[in-house]
Order: sequence, then C-alpha cells, then structure tokens
Amino acid sequence: MSVPPQPADGATATGGATGGGTAVGGAADGGAADGGAADGGGAASRAGAPAADLAARLTGFVRALRGHGLRIGPAETVDAAAVLDVLGLADREQVRAGLAAALLRSDGQRGVFDAAFDLFFPLGVGDPESVRRASGPDASDPALRDPAAPEPDQPDLAPLDPAHLDLARLDPAHLDLAALREDLRARLAAALAADDRAAQARLAGEAVAAFGRYGTAGGSGRPGSDGWSAYQTLGRLSPETLLARVLAALRAGAAGRAAPGPDDLADHLLPDEIRRRIQDFRAMVATEARRRAAEVRGTEHVAERAVAPSTDRIDFLAAGRDQLAELRRTVHPLARKLATRLAARRRRAARGHIDLRRTLRRSLSTGGVPLRPAHRLRRPARPELVLICDVSGSVAGFSDFTLLLVQAMREQFSKVRVFAFVNRTAEVTDLLTRGGGDPAALARRILTEAKVTGYHGNSDYGSALGEFADHHLDAVGPRTSVLILGDARNNYRDPRTAALQRIAARARRVYWLNPEQPALWGTGDSAAPAYAQVVEMHCCRNARRLGEFIARLLPV
Repeated sequence: MSVPPQPADGATATGGATGGGTAVGGAADGGAADGGAADGGGAASRAGAPAADLAARLTGFVRALRGHGLRIGPAETVDAAAVLDVLGLADREQVRAGLAAALLRSDGQRGVFDAAFDLFFPLGVGDPESVRRASGPDASDPALRDPAAPEPDQPDLAPLDPAHLDLARLDPAHLDLAALREDLRARLAAALAADDRAAQARLAGEAVAAFGRYGTAGGSGRPGSDGWSAYQTLGRLSPETLLARVLAALRAGAAGRAAPGPDDLADHLLPDEIRRRIQDFRAMVATEARRRAAEVRGTEHVAERAVAPSTDRIDFLAAGRDQLAELRRTVHPLARKLATRLAARRRRAARGHIDLRRTLRRSLSTGGVPLRPAHRLRRPARPELVLICDVSGSVAGFSDFTLLLVQAMREQFSKVRVFAFVNRTAEVTDLLTRGGGDPAALARRILTEAKVTGYHGNSDYGSALGEFADHHLDAVGPRTSVLILGDARNNYRDPRTAALQRIAARARRVYWLNPEQPALWGTGDSAAPAYAQVVEMHCCRNARRLGEFIARLLPV
C-alpha cells in the first residue's frame, strides 16, 4: 500500500481514505505492503504525526482492544503513549512490539492485538504500491512522488502484466478474470515455494484489489453496500489448490541436490509446511481486506466487527474445528488458574468466624485489647461434583470443553461422576478418566461406546433427566453439586420438570449451564424457561464465562 509523501508542515498522510490511517514507517525492502519509510525517518515520523491525531489513534486502539475483552487500564494506556513517544513511528515492527509489551498480559491476546494494530497503525493507505505502479501513470509519475523518498523496490518475482491490472480499472464485463487469476496463482505458487513472505504480502494486496471489491464500483451506493471481502478473494484465488504445484516445484528443486528417499522425514513433513505457508497467506489476505474495509467504513467499526475474538471469548456454538482445537489447548492453563483460586478460597474459608470467648481470653494478656483475634477453625471437605451433559451435535463443543476442564480439575473435588445423554443417560466417568490421551476424540468415544441414544438421535432432556432420576439418583447427595450442560432444546417433547425437581431436592446445589444467549431461551423448541424455574440457569457462551462461573459459584 502506498505511503504518500508527507507535506512540509508534517500533516498526517491519509490518502483520502474515509477511515484514514497514519502510515506507520515501513521496512526498506517493501515488507508486507510494498512501501518504505525514508532513511532517518524517526524524526520525520514524529513530526509527521500530529500529537492530537496520534493520541486519538492510540485511545481508539485501546478502546477496540477493551471491546474484545482485553483488560487495559489507564496505567497501561499511559505506558503505551510513552512507548510511542520513545520509539516514534519509524519502525513499525518496533512499535508493534513496544505496544504489545505495554498492553498485553498473556500470549493468548496476541492474535486480537495484531489484527487491531494492523487496522489502527497501517503501513500505508489506498492501493498497494505494486498495484499503483502497474495500474496507471499516476503511480509512476516522478512529479507526483516525494523526491526525498527512495525508489520503491521491484518485486523479486516476475511482475504482473500491466495489461491485467489496467483491466481491473475498467468495466468488469471486459475484465479477463481468468488470465488475471492464473497469473496471480502462478506467482503465488513461486512465492510459496520460495517462502518469500514479502512477495506473498504483495500478492495478497494485488489479489484483494482484483477480486475483493464488492458493491458499487464508485462507492456511490447505499451506505454499507461497499467493502472488501477476504472470503470473496480467497474463493476466487483458491490458494489451497496450489499444494501439489508448490510441492512439485520444491521437489524438482531438491532433486538436483539430493534426491530424498521414500522414508525421508523432511519429505513427509513438506506438505504440512506448505499448508502452513498457505494458511499464512490467507491471513495476509484477511489483514489486507480489513485494512481496505476500514478505509471505507471506519477503523473502529471494522475493529469491532471483523477482528476475530481471543480464544477464551470464542462462542462455543459458533466455533469451528480449528477454534475448538485451540480451545482444548487452553484447558490445562485455565484449570491451573481456577485451581489456584479455589485453593485460596478454601484457605480463607478454613479460618471461620471469630470465636468471641477465645478472643476475650487472649485479650487478657494485652490489657483487654483484642490484638490477636481467635477464629473458629473449620475443616471444609472438598465438594462432590456430578455432571449431566448433553453430547448431541448442537452443543458437543461446549460439553467437550467442559468435560475436559472438569477432568483437569479432578483433584479439586472429593468425587467426580459424569453422565452423558442425547435421549438416554449413561455414566461415562471411566471414559473421561481414560480419555486424557486423546481429548479431541472424547465426544466421539462417548457417542460410540456409551448408550446415550435410543430409537432416535435427537435430544430429549425430559427422558434423559427422568432416566437419571430413576436409575442414578444415588450419585447425588447432600454434599453434591450438580452441573447440567446443555441448551435445553427438547425438540418439543415433555420437559419432565418433576425429574429435575427430584434431583434438586437431593443435591446441595444444582446449576444449569446454557451455551445459548438468554435472548434465545424459550424460542422455538427451547424448554429453558421451564427448567430455569426449578434450578439456576446461567449463560456460559465461552471459556471465559465458564471459568468465571466455576471460580465464583462452586462451593469450597
């Protein structure tokens, strides 16, 4: 993307974009956006970004991070401002690292931070430099460039035929999309084979410019009808289909040096490495599309809606396969954090209330002043826990994560028993105990090895709770906390709240954890309102809410 020449009075370069972005200093090699800052850009960058604009940009950046759940207070914001004052804007990656050190508290927040940083501190605005060079004389006219700026670096790969990008400025009816697509795919395959990230970033910008625009060409349609789509770009470019081409190129290049044997480990790992490079390129396309969309719709609007949430804020019901895998990796760190909190609560609870008689007796040795209060000692027993989990497809990710979390926290409870159901209830405690080696397959093992379904495969909470009350009620006692996991969608069958009342009458506490938002309770086939009249029902849509619930409500 272009870094416009800064005027002599130091005005911020906005490139005419609606969302306007301060062009933060780029690397001389063109980096991810084909633009570079002039040598000695430290002082120039500081002069080129007015303090008021930079302060507003920083506070907007912090506000966006807070909106995604990052806990950033005034002290961290002041530290971030000091980082910008010290580092300036000459080196964008230094600015990124400095702000991350000032604002972040854990590695899990880095994905949200990087996506928001690319929006609020872009390397440039408008079209990427490679697109501007090839798409018209305005980009290459020396009279329109800053004479102090260095000449832009040429791409390492063969440049795109200018005729193709000229067509991108014309009527789509006359655009040779097939030729343009094949040209981009060929150069992308070469960049992936060479693992040239700078070239991949340039290609990401060209691909978004060519394929990512939707809405009216001139931006004169109704508000919100124009934008840039990474999904549309990737759908037309299909980089994942280049795996075989890149693999063949790499093996052909290696054949002249040393032909790998059939059992060569590097040869087996090569496809996974290419898939990783393709995934990185997809992320570059998404970043470029968000940057272009921010220029049209506003940076804070795009930061709120287009930046993926951190792992602990991913909605269980909307999580994909990769997100669920990431959630599973957070189970043990979350379990350690919760175990520490529960242990601290138990230590405080063990002190009990003040023993007035013993306190007065002790005060006799200090002149009647109770300097050393005496407490009634308590020895609270660890609670028992019973989980009753819906493992049907609609809530499988939520139940799977909760089961793994409870498994990791087993030592915090004196006894844990787990029951699963779809429309029949079966105890799966042994499966959970033996399933630590392969947590991703836990739900599949439960469905195949436990009798959790009857004559149909749909959820039936009434039948499942009735079967538990009839055959497994001995698992519940006066020290037992019961957690019921499910969305309470009963497929219009009898909810049988009487069975839930029998369970609640025997247990110390009963909590229902529902992964749906409360606005959906009672809609369609949901029996949530009926069950909520019997036991406490809590919304647990993500790992953060689930962890807060366990730390706050489970007994000590």
